[in-house]
Amino acid sequence: MDMQARNDIEQGRTALGIELGSTRIKAVLIGADHGPIASGDSEWENRLENGIWTYHLDDVWSGIQAAYAALKAQVRERYAVSLTRPGAIGISAMMHGYLPFDREGRQLAEFRTWRNTVTETEAAELTELFGFNIPQRWSIAHLWRAVRNGEPHVPQIAFLTTLEGYVHWQLTGEKVLGVGEAAGMFPLENDTLTYDPTMVEQFEALKAPYGLPWKLRDILPKILLAGDPAGVLTETGARLLDPSGELEPGVPFCPPEGDAGTGMTATQSISPRTGNVSAGTSIFSMVVLEHGLSRVYPEIDLVATPTGRPVAMVHCNTCTSDLDAWVRVFGQALSAAGVQMEKGELYQLLYRQALQADPDCGGLVSYNYYAGEPVLGLEDGRPLLTRAPEAKLTLPNLMRAQLFAAMATLQIGMELLKNEHVALDKLYGHGGLFKTKGVGQRLMAGALNVPVAVMETAGEGGPWGMALLAAYAVWKAPGESLEDYLAQRVFAGVQEELVCPDPQDAAGYRVFAQRYRAGLALQKAAVQAFREA
Repeated sequence: MDMQARNDIEQGRTALGIELGSTRIKAVLIGADHGPIASGDSEWENRLENGIWTYHLDDVWSGIQAAYAALKAQVRERYAVSLTRPGAIGISAMMHGYLPFDREGRQLAEFRTWRNTVTETEAAELTELFGFNIPQRWSIAHLWRAVRNGEPHVPQIAFLTTLEGYVHWQLTGEKVLGVGEAAGMFPLENDTLTYDPTMVEQFEALKAPYGLPWKLRDILPKILLAGDPAGVLTETGARLLDPSGELEPGVPFCPPEGDAGTGMTATQSISPRTGNVSAGTSIFSMVVLEHGLSRVYPEIDLVATPTGRPVAMVHCNTCTSDLDAWVRVFGQALSAAGVQMEKGELYQLLYRQALQADPDCGGLVSYNYYAGEPVLGLEDGRPLLTRAPEAKLTLPNLMRAQLFAAMATLQIGMELLKNEHVALDKLYGHGGLFKTKGVGQRLMAGALNVPVAVMETAGEGGPWGMALLAAYAVWKAPGESLEDYLAQRVFAGVQEELVCPDPQDAAGYRVFAQRYRAGLALQKAAVQAFREA
């Protein structure tokens, strides 16, 4: 038994991070040394209902409770002690989206997630109005769509938030949001780190003809920076999180952040010239800027670190979903042949096949779109695998084509940053794409033509990053910045593996990318054909 971890639990020298990801809700408990000492998770899936990708809020709470219960059981099993009072708690979730409530706290419309691509017109109108890129998944784009469409719930809105903002509110009673996530609800003014006042007034004028009873400022969450106090666990919140009654109220909370902010924290990518790539169900890169961009790029979002530094973000809706589907098919083939293989072992086997492939995938081109892709102006997704008859259809080439497809849209968006002379020493990778050592990391270095580093802590991911933000809020010294806290207390002894672009991989990817771009018309035609069929 780890007696130090047990003492940390008994004396409240712990921090709990909970993150609601696209397919999994995970809770991670860290000790005084910032290392994980227990975890728990539960799986869930989004639903496509009436053309909207959504999750039910009942599933939010059953999933959170299951993840916390699993963590609590692991604490008892490992350390023979009950977890009754963590030292701090932080909540994270999938970024942005739309969750409106009335004055009594009743949900007014289904939760509209980041995956939806129904706000193309509204996002374009707001981008032109503000002179600032408004992505389709941002809360303000969904709000304007609801206003324009005359949705009956709109006059009743008293509070608009994101998923982690909602969970935090229910646990603490505080209607707040971390600055990184708030920057994806509505544009911020860089100097004051408040909702941009000029754009707020522009939006008020835009909605004026609709005669709505609320002002935008009054329905958005209050913005907090990393380290700011963000409320404490209420008695009601404690029962929501732990229905057993063992969890005590009064635990301090840090500001809730999106999975972009937790990814930056978990990879220490919060200073200029640093960046990270999160690759799982979706894929996105975050590059901390030294200077602003010269113009508006529809493919690049301008958001913020948890401390408010400007960040260029390229967000793509689909990454590993189609790759996962192919892995399942191969697993079924093995099962039909009487061979049973663990899921993780199968992934490693197939990923490593990609390293034996032709550099350009032998002429195979895969499109992995399960949903629309705003970066490329695609309204919907239709996964495709295409090739010329003479192409080399082999298992290694198929796997490399799947991995390259998972990175292709991100590479198209990130290419624009080169036009802005954005300096980037390296990218940190984290997420499922990097779990098989040396494969996703190497291929991404070649595709993006930039060194990619994976830390030994990369597998901990966003929930760990959220736990670090919670720890910082209660353990920081007076005046200690988050950058210093992470550098000196968390990552000082952490090892990383850096992979530089392999010239053959880079050259092969360029050939693949040329075919990929040329074939995008196939993706658009497939969407249209299957829609009409």
